[in-house]
Amino acid sequence: MLIGRTAERAELAAALARATTGRAGVVLVSGDAGVGKTHLVSELIHAARDEGCAVLVGQCAELGESMPYLPLADALWTAAQPGAPEADAVRAALDARPVLRQLLPDGGPDPGAAAELAQQQLFGAVLGLLGELGHERPVLLVLEDLHWADQSTRHLLTFLCRVLQRERVCLVGTYRSDDLHRRHPLRPVVAELLRLPNVTGVMVAPFGPGETAAYLAELSRGSAPMTAAAVERVHRRSEGNPFYAAELYSARLDGPATGEPTELPSALADLLLSRMERLSDAGQRVVRVAAVAGRRIDDELARRVSGLDEAAVGEALREVVSHQLLVPSGTGYTFRHALLREAVYADLLPGERTRLHADFARLLAARPEGTRGVAAELAHHSLAAHDLPAAFAASVRAGDEAGRLGAPAEAVEHYERALELWDAVPDPEAAAGTDRVRLSLTAGKESARAGEPRRAVHRLRRLAEVADPADRRLGSQIREHLATYLGDIDEDDEARRTAREAVAMLAGEPPSAERAWGMATYARSLLYRDPDHEMPEYAEKGVTEARAAGALGAEAALLVTLGIWRESREADAGGVELFARARDLADTAGDSPIAAGRARFHHARAKLDRGDLVGAAVAADEGVRFVLAEGLRWSAYGIVMLSLRYLIHYTTGEWAEAARLADELPVRVVRPVEGESSAYALFVEVALGSPRAGERLRWIEPLREQDLFLNYLAGGLAAEHALWRGDLVSAAKDVDNVLGTAYGETDGAIRLAATGLWAQAELAARARVAGDAAAERAAVAAADQLLDLARTVVAVHTDGRPRAWIGLEGHAWLARAEAERLRVDGVHDVELWRRATDLFTYGDPAGDSGGGFVYEVARSRWRLAEALAETGDRDAAEAEWRAAVEVAERLGARPLLDALRDLGARARIGAAPGLRRNGDSGPLGALTGREREVLRLVADGLGNKDIAAELFISPKTASVHVSNILAKLGVATRTQAAAVAHREGLR
Repeated sequence: MLIGRTAERAELAAALARATTGRAGVVLVSGDAGVGKTHLVSELIHAARDEGCAVLVGQCAELGESMPYLPLADALWTAAQPGAPEADAVRAALDARPVLRQLLPDGGPDPGAAAELAQQQLFGAVLGLLGELGHERPVLLVLEDLHWADQSTRHLLTFLCRVLQRERVCLVGTYRSDDLHRRHPLRPVVAELLRLPNVTGVMVAPFGPGETAAYLAELSRGSAPMTAAAVERVHRRSEGNPFYAAELYSARLDGPATGEPTELPSALADLLLSRMERLSDAGQRVVRVAAVAGRRIDDELARRVSGLDEAAVGEALREVVSHQLLVPSGTGYTFRHALLREAVYADLLPGERTRLHADFARLLAARPEGTRGVAAELAHHSLAAHDLPAAFAASVRAGDEAGRLGAPAEAVEHYERALELWDAVPDPEAAAGTDRVRLSLTAGKESARAGEPRRAVHRLRRLAEVADPADRRLGSQIREHLATYLGDIDEDDEARRTAREAVAMLAGEPPSAERAWGMATYARSLLYRDPDHEMPEYAEKGVTEARAAGALGAEAALLVTLGIWRESREADAGGVELFARARDLADTAGDSPIAAGRARFHHARAKLDRGDLVGAAVAADEGVRFVLAEGLRWSAYGIVMLSLRYLIHYTTGEWAEAARLADELPVRVVRPVEGESSAYALFVEVALGSPRAGERLRWIEPLREQDLFLNYLAGGLAAEHALWRGDLVSAAKDVDNVLGTAYGETDGAIRLAATGLWAQAELAARARVAGDAAAERAAVAAADQLLDLARTVVAVHTDGRPRAWIGLEGHAWLARAEAERLRVDGVHDVELWRRATDLFTYGDPAGDSGGGFVYEVARSRWRLAEALAETGDRDAAEAEWRAAVEVAERLGARPLLDALRDLGARARIGAAPGLRRNGDSGPLGALTGREREVLRLVADGLGNKDIAAELFISPKTASVHVSNILAKLGVATRTQAAAVAHREGLR
């Protein structure tokens, strides 16, 4: 029976209910040890099972950071046991995902897993498993005692909290708030996660006096009730902690018949030990053995370590379970409360503790080599047993296993423990299978994989100093990795020097993989900063050496770098073939998924830049299949590949598919990396006029100053969003903000300049109407700077060399920038707008009916129709206008449709299906689509503030719309406007 906790129970139930409807959620349940977190969550588990949910429950254990993904493995192992309600579905899902299967005690290693990508693959597999289970029925995943979680589990928790959006999954985690001291690793994780919109925190507080009384009354059923004074004493001593109260009550039952509590020490440990002391000697021995075992113990381990025979250990376990010190859990037993285990373990004599750890180590050492988790547990028990040689060897093996499982943080811990023990064990090189420097190099690489490149740089800098100068291959390898990590922390000059040293150390030697990778790293460092003009000859030489050494992965990496360099400097049309060769080489190598992903991305990207939209789509689809098959959905190259496929759909006008992909991108983001993924969705959402664009931008806005690429990506689209809403000043500021960064020198600046020129043209027109000569001059000056910047980017590369080639889209945006610059002067140049329209077709003969960059062709036609109308060529203007309308209607591009409707009304050129509605020939004919929306809300009685909230615009913008509506309708008041709306049947 659950006492109290009404609000907490309702919060959990609501999260589960939301999950059943496809709105994934996370609840983090906190509270002091013994306050009732597990009891509360158990009620949710029972309710979820009753409702037909799939339930997976895993527990962390106090083993430090040595057992990566322990609660996940626990949840999967328990759920997959025969007889479990979810066994068949979980087993099937695991069989389809070897990277998860290997977490289980009976799972072997995944031969296809790449170490540097294992964590990304595992995370993707977990998400896929939860999604697959959720297709059949809602899923409740419970991770208990997260205060003991290893770092990889914390990373997994963070990942799930951020990516679970529309899955039918409810994730519940519990942790002890009293354990989260200032330096506890879970503390910053919880603080960050609780900022996420789909994460809820539930704090389980101690009982009040009334709840303690109700709880004790429930415990005393069938026996004499406690007096009010006794209840008061129990509440005071327990401070409302249910577990403490239960222990005090239990101790009272075995005390004198006076009904008063027996004299017990105030420390909880003494209370717990008083319970254990009532057990038989065999029962106490089993409890002590279980305390040393850690999270769980089974009958066989209990028997072998306790020294009891099978019958005796069975009887002892029954006794312990009946006293509720241990409770059955899956295939073994766990402590009823972790505090029990802590108290028992702390009470062991030093020698007794050491002997028990040694017994466990002996049993673990006898298990088959490669059994999952054995090495980490063996290292733990061997170290506690002071068997340093065994702890050393097991630590190395545990580090290797953690690396294969994609748990780099745990791998670092194991390797560092081994390095600390190096001088304390005999013949460490034989035991480790490597020397000290190479083991330290491996630890450094794992540090970088764990997201700590600075830590890796610190270690590798020291290694570069202490490594044997005679071992030049090792020295080169150290420097090659050091250069890579220096680049990751933006130490570009040192990275370039270090990569050069890596290559120089092997000068004069025959070609080797080490030298080839050193050259690949150095060539990549020269890609955007090449002070001595070593490219492209250096990369070409590297390709030759890599080929001679048989280093296919390094050759692939060099070919990609060479292709990127040649594209813009030499106008080399062979880049697409070069990227394809690199892809094939990386696939043949089979050990370079990063190089393979990089090659695939640039292969598809190059096709898109050359206007081969069909080929780009095919290449992007193949690239997406590759990253998904490799479990790299959430890796860096997985994200950019999926984003590229989305952009191709956007370009070709397949907006239904693009919108579907955009729906998968999170809106409520709190980190720059999430913001980058989210910002891609703005391309379609801004063009559709979707209210979600405004919401997405509001979440991204606080992150823009933290990440230059995010600022670039979101800034330009925020400017377009503002322009469609008539907020010219904000649009101009967004453009200036981005162009003032390093992205103002890249080819992406051409589109931004054209967007800024659009804003300046409107500002200049507004200034002319108002007679504000100063404002007009300011717009002209800003426009000149923008056009000069666009022309410079097209002509000159970032390294100062002449740019020999730029993609078709770049030329089209420059043409639009030229046309917009004349619009700043009030000139609508037909030929410039015709040129922009033609260039956006990418030379596709179907451009008139939807070829090339479909949306931008239609946007250019909008301006071309306007220019033709101004010159009096009404027939040509109407033809361009109709073509633009047809595309805008097909795409659902509401802002563009509204602009075309406004142009049609002003220029009195034709109409198109869908543009005229009932009453368009009457008073409502001059209203834009947005003005109709506003008028409908005015007719419903809404004020400006409510209209703004309804349409996701500012109250000021709503006020401007209302003023325009009153003027166009020729009425003086909102009431009169509403009357017109009702009379004309506006719906």
